[in-house]
Amino acid sequence: MKIEIGEDFPSYFHPSYPEEFELFSHFETTSAIPSPLFAITTWKANGKPNVCFHAWSCFHGDKTAFFAVMGNLYQHTHTYANIQRDKCFCLNFLPIHYYDRLVATIHTNHEQTDEFAIGEFTLSPSKTIHAPAILEAFLNVECVLKQTQDLSGAGQTAMVVGQVKHMSVEQTYAQGYHKRYGQDGFMMLLPAPQNLITGAPQASAIATMHIERFD
Repeated sequence: MKIEIGEDFPSYFHPSYPEEFELFSHFETTSAIPSPLFAITTWKANGKPNVCFHAWSCFHGDKTAFFAVMGNLYQHTHTYANIQRDKCFCLNFLPIHYYDRLVATIHTNHEQTDEFAIGEFTLSPSKTIHAPAILEAFLNVECVLKQTQDLSGAGQTAMVVGQVKHMSVEQTYAQGYHKRYGQDGFMMLLPAPQNLITGAPQASAIATMHIERFD
């Protein structure tokens, strides 16, 4: 038997924090689809470096171009304003032991804040765009803004699509599967799976990847 959840908010769903379902669709906790975690880095208008810890994204393309499609980027944030102004951004993938340092940039992110200093990250210039990069990242992805779209039309979030112009890969991660997957590799966000029977909330989880088989 399948539990059916429609567009109307299930009245028995309980939020894990007061504003959860003001910020997120109930479909997020219904589906709990994992996505990679990474840091978006940009320059603020005052020249301070900005870090945005983000998920809700996918990466794909064809032989003519490769794209980073970032969903759920809030329009009121420094990051969104920076991308709109400079038309570029850098994505930085770090292993799970950097998680607390990335979270620190969420809690201290004022206009005058150097968020690289808050996260204790080393600033490195990008190779092809006007954006800072995190030296500690095992993968840096430099993007120019391709398009922005407010999918819901509510003025809250936007889908931001970047066209990839350059990647930098740490040498120890550059030999296939070794190190990219596991505790030294990609971090994944597992959105809090709602208990679909009782409506009770769960905590979100942070995961690493384990290879089960080769195709």
